Amino acid sequence: MSRVRERKPIESWLTDMDGVLVHEGVPVPGAPEFVNRLRSSGKPFLILTNNSIYTARDLQARLRRIGFDVPESSIWTSALATAQFLDTQRPGGTAYVIGEAGLTTAMHEVGYILTDTEPDYVVLGETRTYSFEAITAAIRLINDGARFICTNPDATGPSNEGALPACGAVAALISKATGIEPYFIGKPNPMMMRSALNSIDAHSETTAMIGDRMDTDVLCGLEAGLETILVLSGISTAADVERYPYRPSRIIPSVAHLIDEV
Repeated sequence: MSRVRERKPIESWLTDMDGVLVHEGVPVPGAPEFVNRLRSSGKPFLILTNNSIYTARDLQARLRRIGFDVPESSIWTSALATAQFLDTQRPGGTAYVIGEAGLTTAMHEVGYILTDTEPDYVVLGETRTYSFEAITAAIRLINDGARFICTNPDATGPSNEGALPACGAVAALISKATGIEPYFIGKPNPMMMRSALNSIDAHSETTAMIGDRMDTDVLCGLEAGLETILVLSGISTAADVERYPYRPSRIIPSVAHLIDEV
């Protein structure tokens, strides 16, 4: 008879941002209180996002405006994870970067030189305005031997007018033109989780990942060995869970239901 191993108590928390703490620009009810409880508990925690447009400082300011008091050091983006990965792979390297301040700042901070002349890497992130000229340059550089890195695989992003093409969609265009697939850093790559855990000196067996998407947050947490908590305040519904070959550790309506656990 198989025995389910009891998990250790949660000592560290990772949480997605959109759909978990914030929904369509407003706080999820109970989310500011949950974050306040995390801060007062002294337990290590990080707010994660696949979005590479903004710096952690930008996101801190955006969250503050809607009622969250979060230190900059408690925000972890796919841009930061990408820069950290490249710093371990090829320190002091060069890259041709398509993206906004969140990504270019992270690359500069690890000592990378941004160039369009024989770069070690082409790094694709999100931007509000993908330039055909920049995409063409990326294709030619990859054809000439640059390695292809992408901050995250999200195919679309939200806007008030509807879906926008995001990193994964543009990566597919570049891959079709070059025959080269990128290495994706962000969720659901467990690399994103491991880099987050390392940055707060946390351990997988005592960490929980809270997310609103089965295909990124839960999958990523599962593969990194974390307890996974799906909240129903964002993308995935309870019915969606049944369509996947894996399950979260728990399903709850929102992070408001976790306040007393911290």
